[in-house]
Amino acid sequence: MNVALMKTKAEQALTEAFEASAAKLPGSAAVKARRAEAIGAFGSLGLPHRRIEEWKYTDLRGNLKDVLPPAIHDETPLTIAELIVALGPLAHVDAHRIAFVNGHHRAEFNDLRDASGLDVTTLGKTLSSAPTNVADALTKSDANGAIAALNAAFMTDGAIVRVADKATLAKPLLVVFVRAGSAKQTVTVRNFVSIGDAATATIIEAHVVLPGSAIESQGNALTEVSVGKGATLHHAKVAVDDGKCLHLADWDVVLGADATYRGFQFSSGLGLARNEINVRYAGEHGKLDLSGAYMARAHEHVDTTLVVDHAVPNCESRELFKGVLDDHGRGVFQGKIIVRPDAQKTDGKQMAQALMLSADAEFDSKPELEIFADDVVCGHGTTSAELDADLLFYCRSRGIPEAEARALMIESFIGEAIDKVENPELHTALMAFAVNWLSNAARG
Repeated sequence: MNVALMKTKAEQALTEAFEASAAKLPGSAAVKARRAEAIGAFGSLGLPHRRIEEWKYTDLRGNLKDVLPPAIHDETPLTIAELIVALGPLAHVDAHRIAFVNGHHRAEFNDLRDASGLDVTTLGKTLSSAPTNVADALTKSDANGAIAALNAAFMTDGAIVRVADKATLAKPLLVVFVRAGSAKQTVTVRNFVSIGDAATATIIEAHVVLPGSAIESQGNALTEVSVGKGATLHHAKVAVDDGKCLHLADWDVVLGADATYRGFQFSSGLGLARNEINVRYAGEHGKLDLSGAYMARAHEHVDTTLVVDHAVPNCESRELFKGVLDDHGRGVFQGKIIVRPDAQKTDGKQMAQALMLSADAEFDSKPELEIFADDVVCGHGTTSAELDADLLFYCRSRGIPEAEARALMIESFIGEAIDKVENPELHTALMAFAVNWLSNAARG
Protein backbone atom coordinates (compact mmCIF):
# COMPACT_ATOMS: atom_id res chain seq x y z
CA MET A 1 0.00 0.00 0.00
CA ASN A 2 1.38 3.41 -0.97
CA VAL A 3 1.16 6.07 1.68
CA ALA A 4 0.72 9.60 0.33
CA LEU A 5 2.87 12.14 2.11
CA MET A 6 1.60 15.66 2.68
CA LYS A 7 3.69 18.28 0.97
CA THR A 8 6.19 20.02 3.20
CA LYS A 9 6.67 23.76 3.35
CA ALA A 10 9.80 23.44 1.19
CA GLU A 11 8.04 21.32 -1.45
CA GLN A 12 5.21 23.83 -1.69
CA ALA A 13 7.71 26.68 -1.86
CA LEU A 14 9.59 25.03 -4.75
CA THR A 15 6.39 24.67 -6.78
CA GLU A 16 5.38 28.25 -6.02
CA ALA A 17 8.86 29.53 -6.89
CA PHE A 18 8.60 27.89 -10.30
CA GLU A 19 5.17 29.39 -10.95
CA ALA A 20 6.49 32.83 -10.04
CA SER A 21 9.65 32.57 -12.15
CA ALA A 22 8.71 30.34 -15.12
CA ALA A 23 8.17 33.26 -17.49
CA LYS A 24 11.57 34.73 -16.61
CA LEU A 25 13.61 31.55 -17.06
CA PRO A 26 15.51 31.32 -20.38
CA GLY A 27 14.30 29.18 -23.25
CA SER A 28 11.73 28.97 -26.01
CA ALA A 29 8.29 27.42 -25.87
CA ALA A 30 9.69 23.89 -26.27
CA VAL A 31 12.08 24.37 -23.36
CA LYS A 32 9.40 25.97 -21.21
CA ALA A 33 7.14 22.99 -21.88
CA ARG A 34 9.87 20.65 -20.65
CA ARG A 35 10.35 22.82 -17.58
CA ALA A 36 6.64 22.55 -16.80
CA GLU A 37 6.75 18.75 -17.24
CA ALA A 38 9.78 18.59 -14.93
CA ILE A 39 8.16 20.57 -12.12
CA GLY A 40 5.09 18.36 -12.54
CA ALA A 41 7.30 15.30 -12.10
CA PHE A 42 8.80 16.83 -8.99
CA GLY A 43 5.32 17.52 -7.65
CA SER A 44 4.55 13.81 -7.94
CA LEU A 45 7.86 12.67 -6.47
CA GLY A 46 8.45 15.24 -3.75
CA LEU A 47 11.78 15.71 -2.04
CA PRO A 48 13.76 12.50 -1.41
CA HIS A 49 13.47 11.12 2.10
CA ARG A 50 14.74 8.26 4.25
CA ARG A 51 12.02 5.87 3.13
CA ILE A 52 13.69 5.85 -0.28
CA GLU A 53 16.53 3.35 -0.06
CA GLU A 54 19.04 5.48 -2.01
CA TRP A 55 18.34 8.40 0.35
CA LYS A 56 18.07 6.55 3.67
CA TYR A 57 21.10 8.35 5.14
CA THR A 58 20.34 11.79 3.68
CA ASP A 59 16.77 12.82 4.43
CA LEU A 60 16.49 15.88 2.21
CA ARG A 61 12.78 16.17 2.89
CA GLY A 62 13.45 16.45 6.60
CA ASN A 63 16.52 18.67 6.33
CA LEU A 64 15.34 21.24 3.79
CA LYS A 65 13.15 23.59 5.78
CA ASP A 66 13.32 26.76 3.68
CA VAL A 67 13.79 27.38 -0.03
CA LEU A 68 15.86 30.29 -1.27
CA PRO A 69 14.64 32.18 -4.37
CA PRO A 70 16.11 31.10 -7.72
CA ALA A 71 18.97 33.15 -9.17
CA ILE A 72 17.21 34.12 -12.40
CA HIS A 73 19.28 37.21 -13.12
CA ASP A 74 22.61 38.38 -11.76
CA GLU A 75 24.51 41.64 -11.94
CA THR A 76 26.82 41.09 -8.98
CA PRO A 77 30.01 43.13 -9.47
CA LEU A 78 33.11 40.95 -9.51
CA THR A 79 36.69 41.62 -10.51
CA ILE A 80 39.24 39.18 -11.89
CA ALA A 81 41.22 39.65 -8.68
CA GLU A 82 38.18 38.55 -6.66
CA LEU A 83 37.69 35.58 -8.94
CA ILE A 84 41.27 34.50 -8.26
CA VAL A 85 40.68 34.86 -4.52
CA ALA A 86 37.57 32.69 -4.78
CA LEU A 87 39.46 30.02 -6.72
CA GLY A 88 42.15 29.81 -4.05
CA PRO A 89 44.75 27.14 -4.91
CA LEU A 90 42.94 26.39 -8.19
CA ALA A 91 44.04 29.78 -9.49
CA HIS A 92 47.51 28.29 -9.97
CA VAL A 93 46.30 25.61 -12.39
CA ASP A 94 47.23 26.53 -15.95
CA ALA A 95 43.93 26.01 -17.77
CA HIS A 96 41.45 27.36 -20.26
CA ARG A 97 38.54 28.89 -18.38
CA ILE A 98 34.84 29.60 -18.64
CA ALA A 99 33.19 31.31 -15.68
CA PHE A 100 29.71 31.62 -14.20
CA VAL A 101 28.74 33.93 -11.34
CA ASN A 102 25.65 32.98 -9.35
CA GLY A 103 24.62 30.64 -12.15
CA HIS A 104 25.10 33.07 -15.05
CA HIS A 105 27.85 33.25 -17.65
CA ARG A 106 30.36 36.09 -17.32
CA ALA A 107 32.30 36.32 -20.58
CA GLU A 108 34.84 38.81 -19.21
CA PHE A 109 36.38 36.03 -17.11
CA ASN A 110 36.74 33.54 -19.96
CA ASP A 111 40.12 32.45 -21.24
CA LEU A 112 39.73 30.15 -24.24
CA ARG A 113 42.65 31.35 -26.31
CA ASP A 114 44.40 28.77 -28.51
CA ALA A 115 41.95 26.07 -27.42
CA SER A 116 42.48 23.90 -30.49
CA GLY A 117 40.00 21.04 -30.74
CA LEU A 118 37.81 22.50 -27.99
CA ASP A 119 34.41 24.09 -28.53
CA VAL A 120 32.75 25.71 -25.52
CA THR A 121 29.45 27.54 -25.45
CA THR A 122 26.85 28.25 -22.78
CA LEU A 123 23.57 26.59 -22.00
CA GLY A 124 21.90 29.96 -21.50
CA LYS A 125 22.64 30.87 -25.10
CA THR A 126 21.72 27.43 -26.43
CA LEU A 127 18.36 27.38 -24.68
CA SER A 128 17.22 30.07 -27.09
CA SER A 129 19.26 29.27 -30.22
CA ALA A 130 18.64 25.49 -30.35
CA PRO A 131 15.58 24.90 -28.17
CA THR A 132 14.45 21.63 -29.74
CA ASN A 133 17.79 19.90 -29.18
CA VAL A 134 17.95 21.11 -25.61
CA ALA A 135 14.37 20.10 -24.91
CA ASP A 136 15.10 16.61 -26.23
CA ALA A 137 18.14 16.38 -23.94
CA LEU A 138 15.94 17.07 -20.93
CA THR A 139 13.47 14.27 -21.57
CA LYS A 140 15.13 11.85 -19.15
CA SER A 141 15.00 14.21 -16.18
CA ASP A 142 11.85 12.60 -14.80
CA ALA A 143 13.43 9.13 -14.74
CA ASN A 144 16.52 10.43 -12.93
CA GLY A 145 14.48 11.51 -9.91
CA ALA A 146 13.29 14.60 -8.11
CA ILE A 147 16.60 16.47 -7.98
CA ALA A 148 17.18 16.08 -11.73
CA ALA A 149 13.61 17.23 -12.31
CA LEU A 150 14.25 20.35 -10.24
CA ASN A 151 17.40 20.95 -12.25
CA ALA A 152 15.46 20.77 -15.52
CA ALA A 153 12.81 23.13 -14.15
CA PHE A 154 15.11 25.84 -12.77
CA MET A 155 18.40 25.63 -14.74
CA THR A 156 19.67 29.02 -15.88
CA ASP A 157 23.05 28.33 -17.48
CA GLY A 158 26.03 26.04 -17.68
CA ALA A 159 28.78 24.91 -20.02
CA ILE A 160 28.35 22.92 -23.21
CA VAL A 161 31.73 21.38 -23.99
CA ARG A 162 32.70 19.48 -27.12
CA VAL A 163 36.13 18.00 -27.80
CA ALA A 164 36.71 17.07 -31.42
CA ASP A 165 37.56 13.56 -32.58
CA LYS A 166 41.26 12.73 -32.14
CA ALA A 167 41.95 16.05 -30.42
CA THR A 168 44.30 16.24 -27.45
CA LEU A 169 43.81 19.32 -25.29
CA ALA A 170 47.13 20.92 -24.38
CA LYS A 171 45.79 22.01 -20.98
CA PRO A 172 42.67 21.47 -18.86
CA LEU A 173 39.38 23.31 -19.17
CA LEU A 174 38.37 24.94 -15.88
CA VAL A 175 34.60 25.47 -15.56
CA VAL A 176 34.15 27.89 -12.67
CA PHE A 177 30.94 28.45 -10.72
CA VAL A 178 31.38 31.30 -8.24
CA ARG A 179 28.95 32.35 -5.56
CA ALA A 180 29.32 36.04 -4.80
CA GLY A 181 27.34 38.92 -3.35
CA SER A 182 24.90 39.31 -0.48
CA ALA A 183 21.81 37.69 -2.01
CA LYS A 184 20.68 34.38 -0.54
CA GLN A 185 19.55 32.33 -3.52
CA THR A 186 19.37 28.97 -5.24
CA VAL A 187 21.74 28.45 -8.17
CA THR A 188 20.79 25.77 -10.71
CA VAL A 189 23.20 24.89 -13.52
CA ARG A 190 23.59 22.09 -16.05
CA ASN A 191 26.60 21.07 -18.12
CA PHE A 192 26.89 18.90 -21.22
CA VAL A 193 30.29 17.36 -22.01
CA SER A 194 30.98 15.41 -25.19
CA ILE A 195 34.41 13.89 -25.82
CA GLY A 196 34.96 12.82 -29.42
CA ASP A 197 36.33 9.48 -30.53
CA ALA A 198 40.04 8.95 -29.72
CA ALA A 199 40.22 12.37 -28.02
CA THR A 200 41.98 13.19 -24.75
CA ALA A 201 40.93 15.95 -22.35
CA THR A 202 40.96 17.15 -18.75
CA ILE A 203 37.95 19.07 -17.38
CA ILE A 204 37.77 20.60 -13.91
CA GLU A 205 34.51 21.83 -12.36
CA ALA A 206 35.03 24.32 -9.53
CA HIS A 207 32.21 25.34 -7.19
CA VAL A 208 33.65 28.08 -4.98
CA VAL A 209 32.57 31.09 -2.95
CA LEU A 210 34.00 34.59 -2.71
CA PRO A 211 34.91 35.21 0.95
CA GLY A 212 32.46 37.60 2.57
CA SER A 213 29.49 36.58 0.40
CA ALA A 214 26.10 35.55 1.77
CA ILE A 215 26.54 32.57 4.05
CA GLU A 216 23.44 30.62 3.05
CA SER A 217 23.12 29.18 -0.43
CA GLN A 218 21.50 26.29 -2.23
CA GLY A 219 22.85 24.74 -5.41
CA ASN A 220 21.83 22.10 -7.91
CA ALA A 221 24.42 21.13 -10.54
CA LEU A 222 24.02 18.36 -13.10
CA THR A 223 26.71 17.33 -15.59
CA GLU A 224 26.01 14.91 -18.44
CA VAL A 225 29.15 13.31 -19.93
CA SER A 226 29.62 11.26 -23.07
CA VAL A 227 33.05 9.73 -23.72
CA GLY A 228 33.52 8.55 -27.29
CA LYS A 229 35.13 5.39 -28.63
CA GLY A 230 38.77 5.13 -27.60
CA ALA A 231 38.66 8.52 -25.86
CA THR A 232 40.16 9.46 -22.48
CA LEU A 233 38.65 11.99 -20.08
CA HIS A 234 40.11 13.16 -16.78
CA HIS A 235 37.21 14.82 -14.95
CA ALA A 236 37.42 16.52 -11.55
CA LYS A 237 34.97 18.44 -9.38
CA VAL A 238 36.08 20.67 -6.53
CA ALA A 239 33.36 21.99 -4.21
CA VAL A 240 34.61 24.21 -1.39
CA ASP A 241 32.40 26.45 0.71
CA ASP A 242 31.98 27.98 4.16
CA GLY A 243 29.90 25.34 5.90
CA LYS A 244 26.36 26.64 5.36
CA CYS A 245 25.53 25.68 1.78
CA LEU A 246 23.31 22.96 0.32
CA HIS A 247 25.12 21.33 -2.61
CA LEU A 248 23.28 18.82 -4.79
CA ALA A 249 25.39 17.50 -7.65
CA ASP A 250 24.94 14.76 -10.22
CA TRP A 251 27.31 13.27 -12.80
CA ASP A 252 25.68 11.15 -15.50
CA VAL A 253 28.41 9.42 -17.54
CA VAL A 254 28.24 7.15 -20.59
CA LEU A 255 31.40 5.38 -21.77
CA GLY A 256 31.91 4.24 -25.34
CA ALA A 257 33.95 1.24 -26.46
CA ASP A 258 37.61 1.31 -25.38
CA ALA A 259 36.99 4.60 -23.53
CA THR A 260 38.77 5.59 -20.32
CA TYR A 261 37.18 7.83 -17.70
CA ARG A 262 39.05 9.01 -14.61
CA GLY A 263 36.78 10.99 -12.28
CA PHE A 264 37.68 12.67 -9.00
CA GLN A 265 35.61 14.70 -6.52
CA PHE A 266 36.83 16.85 -3.62
CA SER A 267 34.43 18.36 -1.08
CA SER A 268 34.98 20.48 2.02
CA GLY A 269 33.02 23.11 3.91
CA LEU A 270 29.66 21.94 2.54
CA GLY A 271 26.79 22.16 5.02
CA LEU A 272 24.85 19.38 3.34
CA ALA A 273 26.14 17.77 0.16
CA ARG A 274 24.81 14.98 -2.01
CA ASN A 275 27.19 13.91 -4.78
CA GLU A 276 25.61 11.39 -7.16
CA ILE A 277 27.59 9.61 -9.87
CA ASN A 278 25.97 7.32 -12.42
CA VAL A 279 28.18 5.55 -14.96
CA ARG A 280 27.04 3.26 -17.76
CA TYR A 281 29.22 1.31 -20.18
CA ALA A 282 27.91 1.54 -23.74
CA GLY A 283 30.78 -0.36 -25.39
CA GLU A 284 33.23 -3.12 -24.52
CA HIS A 285 36.69 -2.67 -23.00
CA GLY A 286 35.81 0.53 -21.16
CA LYS A 287 37.87 1.54 -18.14
CA LEU A 288 36.63 3.56 -15.18
CA ASP A 289 38.57 4.99 -12.23
CA LEU A 290 36.42 6.96 -9.78
CA SER A 291 37.87 8.44 -6.63
CA GLY A 292 37.22 11.22 -4.17
CA ALA A 293 38.13 12.89 -0.92
CA TYR A 294 35.84 14.79 1.44
CA MET A 295 36.37 16.58 4.73
CA ALA A 296 33.60 17.50 7.15
CA ARG A 297 33.39 19.00 10.62
CA ALA A 298 30.84 20.75 12.87
CA HIS A 299 27.49 19.38 11.61
CA GLU A 300 28.47 19.11 7.96
CA HIS A 301 27.08 16.18 5.98
CA VAL A 302 28.64 14.77 2.80
CA ASP A 303 26.90 11.96 0.90
CA THR A 304 28.57 10.20 -2.04
CA THR A 305 26.22 7.84 -3.86
CA LEU A 306 27.28 6.10 -7.05
CA VAL A 307 26.02 3.43 -9.42
CA VAL A 308 28.37 1.75 -11.92
CA ASP A 309 26.39 -0.15 -14.53
CA HIS A 310 28.42 -2.84 -16.31
CA ALA A 311 25.96 -3.27 -19.15
CA VAL A 312 28.43 -4.87 -21.60
CA PRO A 313 31.27 -7.41 -21.33
CA ASN A 314 35.01 -6.89 -20.78
CA CYS A 315 34.95 -3.66 -18.78
CA GLU A 316 36.88 -2.57 -15.70
CA SER A 317 35.95 -0.26 -12.82
CA ARG A 318 37.80 0.99 -9.75
CA GLU A 319 36.45 3.23 -6.98
CA LEU A 320 38.27 4.70 -3.97
CA PHE A 321 36.69 7.32 -1.68
CA LYS A 322 38.17 8.67 1.54
CA GLY A 323 36.69 10.98 4.15
CA VAL A 324 38.00 12.84 7.18
CA LEU A 325 35.34 13.55 9.81
CA ASP A 326 35.67 15.80 12.85
CA ASP A 327 33.26 17.16 15.49
CA HIS A 328 29.75 16.04 14.46
CA GLY A 329 30.66 15.70 10.79
CA ARG A 330 28.90 12.91 8.93
CA GLY A 331 30.03 11.02 5.86
CA VAL A 332 27.89 8.74 3.73
CA PHE A 333 29.05 6.37 1.02
CA GLN A 334 26.69 4.29 -1.07
CA GLY A 335 28.33 2.46 -3.95
CA LYS A 336 26.58 -0.03 -6.19
CA ILE A 337 28.19 -2.10 -8.93
CA ILE A 338 25.70 -3.74 -11.30
CA VAL A 339 26.86 -6.54 -13.61
CA ARG A 340 24.25 -7.30 -16.27
CA PRO A 341 23.60 -10.89 -17.45
CA ASP A 342 25.69 -10.53 -20.64
CA ALA A 343 28.52 -8.53 -19.02
CA GLN A 344 31.01 -11.39 -18.75
CA LYS A 345 34.68 -10.69 -17.94
CA THR A 346 33.73 -7.74 -15.75
CA ASP A 347 36.40 -6.59 -13.30
CA GLY A 348 35.08 -4.26 -10.59
CA LYS A 349 36.56 -3.23 -7.25
CA GLN A 350 35.41 -0.64 -4.73
CA MET A 351 36.72 0.76 -1.43
CA ALA A 352 35.43 3.44 0.95
CA GLN A 353 37.32 4.57 4.05
CA ALA A 354 36.77 7.18 6.74
CA LEU A 355 39.11 8.65 9.34
CA MET A 356 37.24 9.60 12.52
CA LEU A 357 38.79 12.50 14.44
CA SER A 358 35.94 12.75 16.95
CA ALA A 359 33.81 10.35 18.94
CA ASP A 360 30.78 12.31 17.73
CA ALA A 361 31.54 11.88 14.01
CA GLU A 362 29.50 9.40 11.96
CA PHE A 363 30.25 7.34 8.88
CA ASP A 364 27.56 5.32 7.08
CA SER A 365 28.69 3.01 4.31
CA LYS A 366 26.63 0.72 2.11
CA PRO A 367 28.63 -0.98 -0.66
CA GLU A 368 26.56 -3.19 -2.96
CA LEU A 369 27.19 -5.75 -5.69
CA GLU A 370 24.40 -6.88 -8.02
CA ILE A 371 25.91 -9.61 -10.19
CA PHE A 372 23.88 -11.39 -12.85
CA ALA A 373 26.84 -12.93 -14.74
CA ASP A 374 29.14 -15.76 -13.67
CA ASP A 375 32.53 -15.00 -15.26
CA VAL A 376 33.40 -11.87 -13.27
CA VAL A 377 35.87 -10.58 -10.68
CA CYS A 378 34.22 -8.13 -8.28
CA GLY A 379 34.84 -7.02 -4.72
CA HIS A 380 34.17 -4.21 -2.29
CA GLY A 381 35.27 -3.08 1.14
CA THR A 382 34.81 -0.32 3.67
CA THR A 383 36.62 0.71 6.85
CA SER A 384 36.50 3.44 9.47
CA ALA A 385 39.09 4.10 12.14
CA GLU A 386 40.72 6.65 14.42
CA LEU A 387 44.27 7.87 14.09
CA ASP A 388 46.75 5.13 14.92
CA ALA A 389 47.87 5.84 18.49
CA ASP A 390 51.10 3.85 18.10
CA LEU A 391 52.07 5.72 14.94
CA LEU A 392 51.23 9.03 16.60
CA PHE A 393 53.44 8.08 19.57
CA TYR A 394 56.24 7.09 17.18
CA CYS A 395 56.09 10.49 15.47
CA ARG A 396 56.14 12.31 18.80
CA SER A 397 59.05 10.21 19.99
CA ARG A 398 60.98 11.50 16.98
CA GLY A 399 60.46 15.09 18.09
CA ILE A 400 57.44 15.94 15.95
CA PRO A 401 54.86 18.00 17.90
CA GLU A 402 51.51 16.28 18.34
CA ALA A 403 49.51 18.74 16.22
CA GLU A 404 52.01 18.47 13.37
CA ALA A 405 52.11 14.68 13.65
CA ARG A 406 48.32 14.46 13.49
CA ALA A 407 48.27 16.71 10.44
CA LEU A 408 50.90 14.61 8.68
CA MET A 409 48.95 11.42 9.33
CA ILE A 410 45.70 12.96 8.08
CA GLU A 411 47.41 14.32 4.97
CA SER A 412 48.85 10.88 4.27
CA PHE A 413 45.42 9.27 4.62
CA ILE A 414 43.58 11.70 2.35
CA GLY A 415 46.56 11.91 0.01
CA GLU A 416 46.10 8.31 -1.12
CA ALA A 417 42.88 9.35 -2.84
CA ILE A 418 44.24 12.65 -4.14
CA ASP A 419 47.20 10.78 -5.64
CA LYS A 420 44.72 9.41 -8.17
CA VAL A 421 44.77 12.86 -9.82
CA GLU A 422 47.42 12.85 -12.53
CA ASN A 423 47.58 16.56 -13.37
CA PRO A 424 50.41 17.83 -11.10
CA GLU A 425 49.04 21.38 -10.68
CA LEU A 426 45.57 20.10 -9.80
CA HIS A 427 47.09 17.57 -7.40
CA THR A 428 49.01 20.38 -5.66
CA ALA A 429 45.85 22.50 -5.44
CA LEU A 430 43.83 19.67 -3.90
CA MET A 431 46.47 19.00 -1.27
CA ALA A 432 46.49 22.74 -0.49
CA PHE A 433 42.71 22.66 0.07
CA ALA A 434 43.16 19.70 2.42
CA VAL A 435 45.94 21.47 4.35
CA ASN A 436 43.81 24.63 4.60
CA TRP A 437 40.96 22.59 6.05
CA LEU A 438 43.30 21.08 8.64
CA SER A 439 44.67 24.51 9.52
CA ASN A 440 41.17 25.90 10.03
CA ALA A 441 40.23 22.88 12.13
CA ALA A 442 43.29 23.40 14.31
CA ARG A 443 42.39 27.06 14.84
CA GLY A 444 38.81 26.10 15.61
